[in-house]
Amino acid sequence: MASEEASLRALESLMTEFFHNCTTNERKREIEELLNNFAQQIGAWRFCLYFLSSTRNDYVMMYSLTVFENLINKMWLGVPSQDKMEIRSCLPKLLLAHHKTLPYFIRNKLCKVIVDIGRQDWPMFYHDFFTNILQLIQSPVTTPLGLIMLKTTSEELACPREDLSVARKEELRKLLLDQVQTVLGLLTGILESIWDKHSATAATPPPSPTSGESGDLLSSLLQSPSAAKLLNQPIPILDTDSEYICSLALECLAHLFSWIPLSTSITPSLLTTIFHFARFGCDTRARKMSSVNGSSHNSLLGQERGRLGVLAMACINELMSKNCVPMEFEEYLLRMFQQTFYLLQKITKENNAHTVKSRLEELDESYIEKFTDFLRLFVSVHLRRIESYSQFPVVEFLALLFKYTFHQPTHEGYFSCLDIWTLFLDYLTSKIKSRLADKEAVLNRYEDALVLLLTEVLNRIQFRYNQAQLEELDDETLDDDQQTEWQRYLRQSLEVVAKVMELLPTHAFSTLDNLEVYLGLQQFVVTSGTGHRLNITAENDCRRLHCSLRDLSSLLQAVGRLAEYFTGDVFAARFNDALTVVERLVKVTLYGSQIKLYNIETAVPSVLKPDLIDVHAQSLAALQAYAHWLAQFYSEVHRQNPEQFISLVSTALEAITPLISSKVQEKLLLSACHLLVSLATTVRPVFLISIPAVQKVFNRITDTSAQRLPDKAQVLVCRALSNVLLLPWPNLPESEQQWAVRSTNHASLVSALTRDYRQLKATASLPQRKVQLEDTKVIIHQTLSVLEDIVESVSGESTKSRQICYQSLQESVQVSLALFPAFIHQSDVTDEMLSFFLTLFQGLRVQMGVPFTEQIIQTFLNMFTREQLAESILHEGSTGCRVVEKFLKILQVVVQEPGQVFKPFLPSVISLCMEQVYPIIAERSSPDVKAELFELLFRVLHHNWRYFFKSSVLASVQRGVAEEQMENEAQFSAIMQAFGQSFLQPDIHLFKQNLFYLETLNTKQKLYHKKIFRTTMLFQFVNVLLQVLVHKSHDLLQEEIGIATYNMASVDFDGFYSAFLPEFLASCDGVDSNQKNVLGRNFKMDRDLPSFTQNVHRLVNDLRYYRLCNDSLPPGTVKL
Repeated sequence: MASEEASLRALESLMTEFFHNCTTNERKREIEELLNNFAQQIGAWRFCLYFLSSTRNDYVMMYSLTVFENLINKMWLGVPSQDKMEIRSCLPKLLLAHHKTLPYFIRNKLCKVIVDIGRQDWPMFYHDFFTNILQLIQSPVTTPLGLIMLKTTSEELACPREDLSVARKEELRKLLLDQVQTVLGLLTGILESIWDKHSATAATPPPSPTSGESGDLLSSLLQSPSAAKLLNQPIPILDTDSEYICSLALECLAHLFSWIPLSTSITPSLLTTIFHFARFGCDTRARKMSSVNGSSHNSLLGQERGRLGVLAMACINELMSKNCVPMEFEEYLLRMFQQTFYLLQKITKENNAHTVKSRLEELDESYIEKFTDFLRLFVSVHLRRIESYSQFPVVEFLALLFKYTFHQPTHEGYFSCLDIWTLFLDYLTSKIKSRLADKEAVLNRYEDALVLLLTEVLNRIQFRYNQAQLEELDDETLDDDQQTEWQRYLRQSLEVVAKVMELLPTHAFSTLDNLEVYLGLQQFVVTSGTGHRLNITAENDCRRLHCSLRDLSSLLQAVGRLAEYFTGDVFAARFNDALTVVERLVKVTLYGSQIKLYNIETAVPSVLKPDLIDVHAQSLAALQAYAHWLAQFYSEVHRQNPEQFISLVSTALEAITPLISSKVQEKLLLSACHLLVSLATTVRPVFLISIPAVQKVFNRITDTSAQRLPDKAQVLVCRALSNVLLLPWPNLPESEQQWAVRSTNHASLVSALTRDYRQLKATASLPQRKVQLEDTKVIIHQTLSVLEDIVESVSGESTKSRQICYQSLQESVQVSLALFPAFIHQSDVTDEMLSFFLTLFQGLRVQMGVPFTEQIIQTFLNMFTREQLAESILHEGSTGCRVVEKFLKILQVVVQEPGQVFKPFLPSVISLCMEQVYPIIAERSSPDVKAELFELLFRVLHHNWRYFFKSSVLASVQRGVAEEQMENEAQFSAIMQAFGQSFLQPDIHLFKQNLFYLETLNTKQKLYHKKIFRTTMLFQFVNVLLQVLVHKSHDLLQEEIGIATYNMASVDFDGFYSAFLPEFLASCDGVDSNQKNVLGRNFKMDRDLPSFTQNVHRLVNDLRYYRLCNDSLPPGTVKL
């Protein structure tokens, strides 16, 4: 024993040294290597067994258990059976002897090691594995240990990792399912007996107003007075040991429920017991006691009891999340809901001592979270099932949910509840759409609840009803969705409001009454030396004004959000409501612009000025939301009496034009610009151009001496003015469109906008000094951003609009092409130029005509030499790559063009891709440019299939006789080769995209059936896909890879089964011939997709498993 004793001392000192904070990393690596080498030795486990029984050092115990874990999971096949028997008998004995004294993490690890043995050997070589666990649970002394073993078994055997063969995984699941009934019976017994034992001794509480809790609702929910009585028993007070056993039992149940199917083995008595424990979470008495008694032990007890409630709710939610409910289980489900709603009623009960909110605040946060999860699952998964039960009071449930929602103690809790209402409203909307006949009956049933919800959500977003909570919300920090906490709060609330409005449009706007405060501000505006000032100075008044303005801003957003419910079929029915809203909005916007509230001096400028600007901006945005309604109004009245419409639009423009100035704050300026764009683009009234306000904007934009607007605003205003001239007027025949005049005006507008730009052509080729170069870049940037936007906004319009647009732009386009070579080394400029050309190609290629388009493409092809491409991709970072990507995008547009016009370019496009771009990026790990290049190659194949396969009509008629002719074979093979290479690279997005491209080519053009693919590439691709599955490098795409493999193999199943599969297995290293035979035999010759993909995944799993086993065998092992 001396050597074992000495080894233990040495190991203890090594471990202490390793974890000492003075040990260097170098030394740690040495120790690690030493320990690993020790663990690899045959027979190291005997030392570890001695270490475990003889040391008190946690590090040593943990190390010894890791050696066992490694032995069992990776080397078990090669361990002699005598040794296995010894290990199987020693470790459980060790556990039984020391489980009370071991630290919990060592004990749990030891349990896991024993379960790992069971995973390998039960029932064949370790037949009493499971019976031992059941015996441990049944013996009072070892119940906790048995429960830990049971939970570990459920975790490790029901959903094992992949180091088992598929057959073994299936066997284990079946073995466990056979035990489920026994196990659930045991767990029910444990929980029931603890509950009953402690209930008997629980003191009866004094009668109090809360004792008669089984109100009418409860009786209607539970259908039986005895059940109600049962749930009203006082909650027992458990000792620490019982508490611990119950928490372990509930954890076991939660894990079991995650994988066992719903069935009658989950008995009513088990469910009732779980609900008893769920009451621990909503029992505030436990917390009270602990705070009264004051001892830390008691307060800990209160927390523990809360935790039992959380664990019980976790069990309930596991059952709730299963969508597939067998008929015989439906009744149990109903009973579960009834019991949970009893809890919900208990949580939201008001009495003299408690408001609902203070009661919710006292509960454990995780309990509230679990309860909210339950409600979400109920509404999303089961409501449609339960609503049909006459005995389930849905309306009363909504009343409880309402109380629960609006008394949530945290914002997150409130958001989660709003999500549940959104799910409910979606459910109701789809139900009404599918049952239009009894729409009224359904709505009447819920109307009161919905009106309450609408009112309360609207109140919650207003400071005058909810100031304390709203002031806590952060309105500065942006989250991942680029919105602040306040914006998210408002957006989620408005979504609920909008969904209710969709169901109940009659409850329209009583919401804009806040306008009076705003419109009344005029009387407080006084003229001061420097301008206008708001004469409201008392702190209290300023605060009230701040709150009113914030509320008005929110309500304006609500009004905008609801615009969609006034157009379309309901236009006439809701016309008067909408007209009132739009008139008020026009009035508000004009008022804001006339008294220039955005420039007014206030007593608290840092607060009130942003408020006034925001209200003004929101009123413009809300009016913009009604653009589609205005367009519909226009088409209804343009023939008879359009006065009312004309007045609305003219007044709106009077509100807009004063704001289009570089002196106005950007937020307000942009809102005005967006509204102008909507009037010009969506409404398109014929008289727009003749309104003085619009002419004023024209003059301002074309006047070179005026100060230029900020970029975004300039682009928007130019888009609006261009659209006024280019877009066809609705409701008028072609002959009345006045194209000639509009064309002249558009040409002069563009000419004014591009004056400086067109003058660059003369000096383009001369060398420029740095300052001059920067000025030139600014002109290029400003002009191209405007032109690109103008083209984009007409790209989907009529031919006439695009023709006029191109005529106006023609000279600027030619200037751009002339400037391009001069700036080829300035990637920021090239980037903008290519963006512009890309937009031109997408929107105006027909108008540009063939000769000029050819000239552009040729220029680009000449400029992008291999050296230039290499410089852009390798040395200019992301801008350089963006330039190349845009160039490839332009080529994508070109190769998609139907007809013969651009076909002559195909050879040079393919050679550019394969000989110039591909060699530069193929070996780079960075994904830059690759996605665009492969999309271009896909488009080349997809839209130009006959460039490769000249399929004549005759050949396709005599399909069996003649294979179609193949042309440009070398180029086709090179492209396919590139696709194949891309599957060997780690980039998962590229892999997914390219797999999708191949599958599309197969669906549309039968790629996999073509002779060249079938005979020379098919099985290479299948091989690559299988290897990818085996290496688990792209595991997220398992399903897609399985389907693609099937589609390829199905072209030639005979070849796949007779030649490919045997070859594939023969070439697999790390498995012996016997294992290869088993793998081959297990791959059944199925020809349907589900069975085939199942076979593929089985093959991959088992191949990995065999390799793992073989790696773990000691060297020189002879296998028979």
